[in-house]
Amino acid sequence: MLTLSSTDQPANRPSKGWDLKYQPSDFPRIARKITGTLFVAQSLGSAGFIAASTINAIVGAHLSGQPAWAGVPSSIYLLGTAAAALGWGYGMDRLGRRGGLAIGLTLGVFGAGLSGFAITIHSFVLFLGGLILMGAANSAVQLGRFAAAEVNPPARRGRAISNVVIGGTVGAIFGPLLVGPMGSLARQAGFDELAGPYLASLLLFAIAVVVVYLGLRPEPRDIGREIDRLYPETTGISGPARTISILLRQPAVVAAMAAMIFGQMTMVLLMVITSLHMANHQHSLVDISYVISSHTFGMYAFSIVSGSLADRWGRVPVILIGGITLILACLVAPLSPDVLPIAVALFLLGLGWNFCYVGGSSLLADQLFPAERARTQGFNDLLIGLVSAFGSLGSGIIFAAVGFGVMGIIGIFAALIPLILIIRWQMSLRALAPTHG
Repeated sequence: MLTLSSTDQPANRPSKGWDLKYQPSDFPRIARKITGTLFVAQSLGSAGFIAASTINAIVGAHLSGQPAWAGVPSSIYLLGTAAAALGWGYGMDRLGRRGGLAIGLTLGVFGAGLSGFAITIHSFVLFLGGLILMGAANSAVQLGRFAAAEVNPPARRGRAISNVVIGGTVGAIFGPLLVGPMGSLARQAGFDELAGPYLASLLLFAIAVVVVYLGLRPEPRDIGREIDRLYPETTGISGPARTISILLRQPAVVAAMAAMIFGQMTMVLLMVITSLHMANHQHSLVDISYVISSHTFGMYAFSIVSGSLADRWGRVPVILIGGITLILACLVAPLSPDVLPIAVALFLLGLGWNFCYVGGSSLLADQLFPAERARTQGFNDLLIGLVSAFGSLGSGIIFAAVGFGVMGIIGIFAALIPLILIIRWQMSLRALAPTHG
């Protein structure tokens, strides 16, 4: 145990004596190691989730015998993600980030195995049960971005979050590429070829468990507490854990959560139904895949840029850019059914989501004491998951009732909400500034 002398104390650090387990010079190396491990886990997990989700609708129609039920698996998966988020938030306070992520990914291993087995015995109910477990695993993996934030100083949290989120790019590229080969492998082994992608998910999750168990050391929760002692100027080095209801009265917390939740809502509303909208205009699957690829590229490829800007310019400008970009996407999307305009709109939709997601995650991480981080971040991801699940279900209903153009207008109103909250919060800060001198 190393005790820092007064000459070692960073500026703004309280004068009371306190101990650090690691030297301040150790923290950059530890942060890089933990962030790198989380990036690898995110990449492996994302590839596994996307490999399975690529064919979830096909399996749903196949096992249920009802084409109308093709969307049920994705909705169940998203509900599993949402339902587990708050539990992981509390669990990671007790188990640590390493323990929570390892257990979460282990659930993914069992879920993928159960889903693959369900396909071989033609059981729709068991298949949905496997997807619930996979959704719970995804929920744990998504919380990894906050673990990266807490082991980095405030000036690097945006980049740390973005370095984990960009792992989704790896998954988006390699996940779908595994579907065909693994399907062929399953068929050659005498199984239903639809079970193949779930075997790929199982293997990827298993590798991710090993990566997390071996690589996520020291425990990010403990490092985060020591980082907060070195940088008390953000939230302070200590404080009683506030309840979620109290935190929801803090304008900065509400603005951060709104950026992620309504950014997700805007994206889901348009993205989920775009393939059907294009199919109704006689576009081929190749055209549709190009558009979805442009959207995925916008979601993940610019994570490093958004994270760097969040640290350099601040969280608020990045969220504002994200909200404005989402509004622009909603305006462009209904203008033409041609491939290029829709591809541009979906790219902007993904980019706007990324800026809101990274900026909002960074802002939320800045506002919380160590003791309240995991559960509050879990609650935040619970809301994001619920928005995704019900947005996915509701998009088809809205599309059938009012058409794609009106959905763009609804998306604009959703994207405006975080902008309004951010502007109100900033105006209140300016109003208070003269009072505090």
